[in-house]
Amino acid sequence: MRRILLVSSLLFVLVFAAAFVVAQRGQAQTDDNEACKDGRVNIGFKIAPVPLDFESKNRELVGLGSYLVNATGGCNDCHTSPSYTATGNPFNGQPTQVNTAVYLAGGAAFGPFYSRDITPYKEGLPAGRTWKEFLEVIRNGVDFDHEAGQPGPPLLQVMPWPDYRYMTDHELLAIYEYLRAIPPLQPNCPSGTTVASNGECEPN
Repeated sequence: MRRILLVSSLLFVLVFAAAFVVAQRGQAQTDDNEACKDGRVNIGFKIAPVPLDFESKNRELVGLGSYLVNATGGCNDCHTSPSYTATGNPFNGQPTQVNTAVYLAGGAAFGPFYSRDITPYKEGLPAGRTWKEFLEVIRNGVDFDHEAGQPGPPLLQVMPWPDYRYMTDHELLAIYEYLRAIPPLQPNCPSGTTVASNGECEPN
């Protein structure tokens, strides 16, 4: 009987110790994830090239969204035209200065297509799109401005949505929240184009 009690006690101690180790590892992993997330948020605030409007917005999401847009997504490369100021082009060896006057206002030409204004220019919505529509654009490449009967596919061209579609809903929501927080601008249409009724650039 005494031997049974001893074995039972030993098993209990081993099970408790194993559970404690697993819990500690899980907590450490959670702490690492939180630290990583917080790190990206703080970096996002530091590298945002424009003033941010936090009213009625989630600050943590805005910071993370800035990190994803400005540090990993390369959105400025296509949606800001020109992307950098005349004296702040890093490709010319100059200290980086994003062209904030037209930041993410579109207008870059890619053949017959022009990058879109993705600032909150319509009712405070990025590119005038609701969160549900934004998700549909990124996940499936839906071009809401493509009219029935128009030539070409009804999916966004040039825009690398086939890559971005694999981001998590949380990451895409952070990008959306950041785009809601940046200054609203009118579409930056280049010479030879005009602003169409949908707010995008089209040839004259």
